[in-house]
Amino acid sequence: MENILNHLFLENTLTKKEAENLFLNLSKGKINKNQAAALTIVYNMRNPTLEEIIGFRKALMKSCIQINLTEFNAIDIVGTGGDGKNTFNISTIACFIVAGAGEKVIKHGSFGSSSITGSSNVLKKLGYHFTNKEDSLKNQLEKVGICYLHAPIFHPIFNLIYPIRKELGIRTLFNTLGPLLNPGTPKNQLLGVNNLELARIYYYMYQNTKNNYAIIHSLDGYDEISLTSDIKCYTPNGERFYSIEELGKSKLNPDELKGGKNTEENTRIFISILSGNGTFAQNEVVLINATFALSLLNQESFESNYEKAKNSLKSGKAKSILKKLLNL
Repeated sequence: MENILNHLFLENTLTKKEAENLFLNLSKGKINKNQAAALTIVYNMRNPTLEEIIGFRKALMKSCIQINLTEFNAIDIVGTGGDGKNTFNISTIACFIVAGAGEKVIKHGSFGSSSITGSSNVLKKLGYHFTNKEDSLKNQLEKVGICYLHAPIFHPIFNLIYPIRKELGIRTLFNTLGPLLNPGTPKNQLLGVNNLELARIYYYMYQNTKNNYAIIHSLDGYDEISLTSDIKCYTPNGERFYSIEELGKSKLNPDELKGGKNTEENTRIFISILSGNGTFAQNEVVLINATFALSLLNQESFESNYEKAKNSLKSGKAKSILKKLLNL
């Protein structure tokens, strides 16, 4: 490990195989806490290369608990986090809106490390019981339309690295890798990325997969469609720029998207929006992300999918999905 760290500190990169072996050793506990912290710092100084990301991901998917949910045409809405914007849990709410519109969602997430409140914090606060049992997750998808995969109970490495990430309190390499590690391997993904260079690396990687995807980056640094600036979007059809005006929306003030100071406040915001009591800005941002996700799933028009998302939220269907999931 000392040789690898010296190699990286000299601004060298790893091959796919070197990256894979490094993370296999990390997942087996063969790398100590200080070495792991040093490793995360290396990749805070630069983005990992495409080869490194592919190698890291291969190791993590090899070492995770295996499940098979491929019978479902499902989507995950997920972001890298680490954008420093302290928004409320936009992508998680969008997932329930999409499920309320009748689609299947396999949501992958964890506790907040670089953010105050991750999706797992909110769901745990609401009483959701994390599971890695395939039969239970299939039952959730069949009966409710959504299941949640809590990263640490699928990926042992997350339990090893979480204390380090939490103590650092800033984005790390695991923000980059997190959206790529859904054990349910959904066929569709809406991935938010916090910087344009990383969005391009994701795009190069996904071009060699069969995934149906949209990689999005708001040009002012959000890892989701924030409507605070124009966005860049990468799909199997190529890259595209969307202006706020082209989406038929008004520009939002970043302050309107702020989350709370702790999990309790963010959970209240989460329930308030799903209950139909969100502000105009809160509603617009969750609806636009849900709309993009629905468009990946059904290829219908943007306008049609916006209305589907709006109906899911305003009719209470999205909140009903949450209630059913918690009561299952």
